[in-house]
Amino acid sequence: MNTATVDSTAPATAAPAAPAAIATDPATAPAAATVEALETPVRVAVVIGSNREGRFGPVVAEWLLGRVRERTDLVPEVVDVADVRLPTALTHSPSAEASAALAGVTPALAAADAFVVLTPEYNHSFPAALKNLIDWHYTEWRAKPVALVSYGGLAGGLRASEHLRQVFAELHAVTVRDTVSFHHASAAFDQEGGLRDPAPAGAAAKVMLDQLVWWARSLREAKERRPYGG
Repeated sequence: MNTATVDSTAPATAAPAAPAAIATDPATAPAAATVEALETPVRVAVVIGSNREGRFGPVVAEWLLGRVRERTDLVPEVVDVADVRLPTALTHSPSAEASAALAGVTPALAAADAFVVLTPEYNHSFPAALKNLIDWHYTEWRAKPVALVSYGGLAGGLRASEHLRQVFAELHAVTVRDTVSFHHASAAFDQEGGLRDPAPAGAAAKVMLDQLVWWARSLREAKERRPYGG
């Protein structure tokens, strides 16, 4: 093994001069805004995506909100498509009624750092009311993360979730990898709205929400450094 040696006969050298002050580059120094972006709770809009008569969505939503409210890093706001009366004919000049409906829902979507979208599966996809809410907005979704919770019969709404991934990708949103799905949902919950076997769904929800918070904070920090221009 090679070892370094010291020549004791070498002339002494002067002590090195004190290093000059190094200028701080504001582009690389951690900014207070960045620290705040990482520590501030994430504002999450929980979107109930069905307005169907006899819908099961509110049961799933209440369970999910229970998981969200257990956390200190998430602040939820509910957006229910059943409360949003938007016309199906899209226009750049909305009527007074459409403008009023937008005024009731758009601020909540715009203020959100992230979204959790709850969807059933109707005929191999997600409901028209949810698509209508999505299509009436654009910048509100951009460069934000979306988590997906689905419910249904044998497929558990997973085909609806896969269709939503394609839609949100077109809107420059990021869908998180892990989801929560309820197969045969009406049998999975009891009459009080509690899960008969809460452990698996609870564990899945934690993973999904952890990913949502990471993406929300990372994207929020990135947008503070440079606006998204995609």
